[in-house]
Amino acid sequence: MATDRRASWLKGVLDLLVLATLTEGENYGYEIAKTLAASGLGQIKGGTLYPVLNRLEEAGLVAAEFRVAERGPGRRYYRLTAEGHATLAEQSRLWRSFDESVRSVLDRGEPA
Repeated sequence: MATDRRASWLKGVLDLLVLATLTEGENYGYEIAKTLAASGLGQIKGGTLYPVLNRLEEAGLVAAEFRVAERGPGRRYYRLTAEGHATLAEQSRLWRSFDESVRSVLDRGEPA
């Protein structure tokens, strides 16, 4: 049950988290998923991550470029656009405000 709740919470903020991972520079899907997992968010499967990346690309928040690899399959690299940087800043501010509101309500329910 706790895993189900975490998954639903993550869906609500995954776009923002993906944008934030790209502030360190361009990257491809598998590495983005590894970065998120290393941050304690759990494994993000490709069936969840790639639709997010596609949606962000369609919205003009990330740009993608396919590159042929010397070994193995080619990879699609993603990078933030100027609009992506601006959206990340705005959405981060809004998320932090929402987080403060949630914490405020939850803190009322904590035993003293």
